[in-house]
Amino acid sequence: SKTISKCYVQVTGMTCASCVANIERNLRREDGIHSILVALMAGKAEVRYNPAVIHPAAIAELIRELGFGATVMENCGEGDGILELVVRGMTCASCVHKIESTLMKTNGVLYCSVALATNKAHIKYDPEAIGPRDVIQVIKDLGFTTSLVKKDRSASHLDHKQEIRQWKRSFVVSLVFCIPVMGLMIYMMVMDRQLSDAHAHHNMSTEEMEALHSSMVLEYQLLPGLSVMNFLSFLLCVPVQVFGGWHFYIQASRALRHNTANMDVLVVLATSIAFLYSSIILLVAMAERAKVNPVTFFDTPPMLFVFISLGRWLEHVAKGKTSEALARLISLQATEATIVTLGPDNVLLSEEQVDVELVQRGDIVKVVPGGKFPVDGRVIEGHSMVDESLITGEAMPVTKKPGNTVIAGSINQNGSLLISATHVGADTTLSQIVKLVEEAQTSKAPIQQFADKLSGYFVPFIVAVSVVTLFAWIIIGFVDFEIVEKYFLGYNKSISAAEVIIRFAFQASITVLCIACPCSLGLA
Repeated sequence: SKTISKCYVQVTGMTCASCVANIERNLRREDGIHSILVALMAGKAEVRYNPAVIHPAAIAELIRELGFGATVMENCGEGDGILELVVRGMTCASCVHKIESTLMKTNGVLYCSVALATNKAHIKYDPEAIGPRDVIQVIKDLGFTTSLVKKDRSASHLDHKQEIRQWKRSFVVSLVFCIPVMGLMIYMMVMDRQLSDAHAHHNMSTEEMEALHSSMVLEYQLLPGLSVMNFLSFLLCVPVQVFGGWHFYIQASRALRHNTANMDVLVVLATSIAFLYSSIILLVAMAERAKVNPVTFFDTPPMLFVFISLGRWLEHVAKGKTSEALARLISLQATEATIVTLGPDNVLLSEEQVDVELVQRGDIVKVVPGGKFPVDGRVIEGHSMVDESLITGEAMPVTKKPGNTVIAGSINQNGSLLISATHVGADTTLSQIVKLVEEAQTSKAPIQQFADKLSGYFVPFIVAVSVVTLFAWIIIGFVDFEIVEKYFLGYNKSISAAEVIIRFAFQASITVLCIACPCSLGLA
């Protein structure tokens, strides 16, 4: 049977379920990949692959090509212990060979590769037979200095602060420009209503008529065909389109480069079409020196960007909260341990401070009052009370005497204890809890997988519908103009029927795009 390996890839830049669907769909097509599961919250992908066909770095590259950040997570090998060391003092290839051959001869080392250029050694070992400290000792005996590659314990990849800042900024920019645009729009609506009422009643006093005309200052033309209203709307719309929509454009271009359509593509399509269409109509009106001001859609982009960037911002705040819980769990882990050597009758011969990752099975670890237990183990000597509330939720301290088990991350209270390590590294209860929480965020409900699949088809479908709408109304208009006339209220009688039809058709199709924009299905 083919061997199947498993690797984890850290993925950044995923925003919603359709991103997840996008990654999963594209990777499943690749040769050598058996299954892939992506966690939106934990920001990691679990990939089962055939190492003869593909390797983890290539998998990460495939994800990067889809427009996301991806790095292979080295420290997720199950069963085998994996050790990353920095080795100093290597001068040439023979040093490398010396280290590799000596380690490979050592019992329990399964694989070893040393890179001269980066001074790094990558070692796989069987934790039953050998431990990280033994490996380090072997290298030291050969005359090199070595230390652990520092792992990032801060769980910084769970931090959504930067995205939160980015979307908040995007939202504020859009909002600042959106409010005046909306103000202008509402003002125009009210005035139009009054005007049409005035025309309906005809019996207005001259003062009222004058008041109305002075209020139409927004319709006053700066240049032929360019009204104050349209000019202001254009000025307010440009910064939103550029600054408010910046992130959307980046994401959309990445998606399109890979022939996939996501929510950002819809947003960009709707806003760009509305913006370009309005600008072109204005230019045409100015070229024709039109007396009547054209109807523009400059109000669409700012309002869309406001709602969507607000949604994204809230979404990242919510994600940040969930991830914070994980980060808190991770922070409960101790960073150092005191390992002691015992002589006959449990006499302390020596003790040394080491990194938690260097604790091996069977080590004797000393835990002082107030200290955290670095690993799971069994008490050999000493009596104490231990606060295990992090695991059990029980606030009362538990008595520990020789023979009792202790849990990593719990806090020793009043006595000093010597414990023998039973579970270390990724096998401790705390690491397993962290892993479970991450996996719970990784695994998906069947309905969610269904929604992810749908959202992949959703975007092209909406674009198609809006194009159909456009042509349908153009055809209807040229066949039977009365229908358009009935629905397209308040158009000026002075423009040609063809232009009325095309404007109305555009308005209808842009409306379809804009309403479908906030990929409500995918998000819900």
